[in-house]
Amino acid sequence: MSGTRTDAWIATITLAELSRRKKIRIDVGDRAVAIFLIGERVFAFDDVCVHKGRSLSAGAVWQGHVICPGHQWKFDPETGQAEDRDECQPVHEVRVIDGVIHVGVRPRGERRTDVRAAP
Repeated sequence: MSGTRTDAWIATITLAELSRRKKIRIDVGDRAVAIFLIGERVFAFDDVCVHKGRSLSAGAVWQGHVICPGHQWKFDPETGQAEDRDECQPVHEVRVIDGVIHVGVRPRGERRTDVRAAP
């Protein structure tokens, strides 16, 4: 499902829809994003693994981590940090408003490249 844009956030799917699947790939602007329900919390990563480019939404959630289907790297859902690795998966902010999951358009810490600094 493509989301509805509201400023820097995209309204995506309902929490009820995610509860049935536990994970899903959606489009947030021009990015593929994987949304996961882990326990009672919702997390969102860029869907393309930083290691081998595999789709994280095709992976698994195990012991509170997101597991890449390619090489079984384990990612912390809060930080995106790969366990025992230097690599970090881009993480998006998530809000649930009236039962709808809203995802930040850009990953945390990513700077806008379309804004130029003043001379």
